[in-house]
Amino acid sequence: MNRRESLKAIGLGTLSTGLLFGCKPSDKQATEPTDAKAAPEPGRQPFEVERDAKLKAEKFFDDHEMATITVLADIIIPKDAHSGSASDAKVPEFIEFIVKDIPSHKLPMRGGLKWLDMQCLNRYGNTFIKCSSSQKTEMLDQIAYPYKAKPEMAQGVAFFNRMRDLTASGFWSSEMGTKDIGYAGNTPNKWVGVPADVLKQYGMENVTI
Repeated sequence: MNRRESLKAIGLGTLSTGLLFGCKPSDKQATEPTDAKAAPEPGRQPFEVERDAKLKAEKFFDDHEMATITVLADIIIPKDAHSGSASDAKVPEFIEFIVKDIPSHKLPMRGGLKWLDMQCLNRYGNTFIKCSSSQKTEMLDQIAYPYKAKPEMAQGVAFFNRMRDLTASGFWSSEMGTKDIGYAGNTPNKWVGVPADVLKQYGMENVTI
């Protein structure tokens, strides 16, 4: 899979909802949000800062799910000579936040992780993160290419599409990702006056103010 180059084309727009999986979310995923008021941030309303602080205080994925997300994210965007991996850019933390910020991701993501583990248990006798490198590749090759996937892999294809989109969105909106593509953003310019050729064009090269 050619990950880094092809994924650069994926933007931050609306992601496909994919297929819903028949696994109910655990009731123990969330902790009580803090009541402490968040510190003000430039350019943001207080209610926005407070809402983000509450979401960050909650926990949705358990440790095993987060470990699986980390492995998948690093397979999708591995470390190379140019920059770090998805986990180096804190993509798993981004995904943990985004599923709480956009709850429609919760059921498909949790169900997809369980689906992946069940497939690996049936095939290899281990959950995905405990499989060998070749086994992981063999499994993902069956769901990473939608047009080549078998019909019975439809749930896995939908999950991996979502995982790939979230990983790309998280990486290329991070500081590491923006540096990876050379995005500089808005930078201040230094005014050095009207160019000499323009002044000469209008006969003002000898005009002083």
